[in-house]
Amino acid sequence: MRVLVADDHDLLRDTLAMFFQTQSDIEVNSAPDLLAACEMIENSPHYDLVLLDLNMPGMNGLEGLERALSLKGGQRVALLSGAATREVVERALEAGAVGFIPKTLPAKSMLNALRFMALGEQYVPPEFMSAPSDTPVHPLVENLTPRELQMMKGLTEGKSNKEIARDLNITEPTVKLHMKTLYRKISASNRTQAALIAQEVGIF
Repeated sequence: MRVLVADDHDLLRDTLAMFFQTQSDIEVNSAPDLLAACEMIENSPHYDLVLLDLNMPGMNGLEGLERALSLKGGQRVALLSGAATREVVERALEAGAVGFIPKTLPAKSMLNALRFMALGEQYVPPEFMSAPSDTPVHPLVENLTPRELQMMKGLTEGKSNKEIARDLNITEPTVKLHMKTLYRKISASNRTQAALIAQEVGIF
């Protein structure tokens, strides 16, 4: 079974790849962003499953998922996230994703999910879809768009607007516009305060 793991968090990506590779029947490649993942899909032998981090550079919400799904006549693609809402997951499944893996899922369960999805079945943790919609999701996450979450993530990593623009392949003025909306939604007066708010609620 060939698996591609795409996530911009180096530690998580490497840890997942190392864990999957302990299984004799799994071959793993990894990528740090959507662009690199798409290039690997196009230029490598067929992957049985592609795992995409929802908020990594290039994703732009579910647009990245749809792009990956369309490559080479179709892929089995699943989302990986620590902050996805039930609504986003449902939309992803409707778009053709074969599943959703929370980053908090136990290792053994993640491995079982991997095998299940590689066979073409859909997988979402039952407790994720059955839990009350207002329980596991912080109000800040519900109110922000995927792009605004990317802005907040960049702030928590101490990145400048220029660096965030480069990571997401958008212009710096566009980043400033998203930041302005983000500050208003979370009642922050500047980037430092916005980053502190994100860290306090544990979004990233």
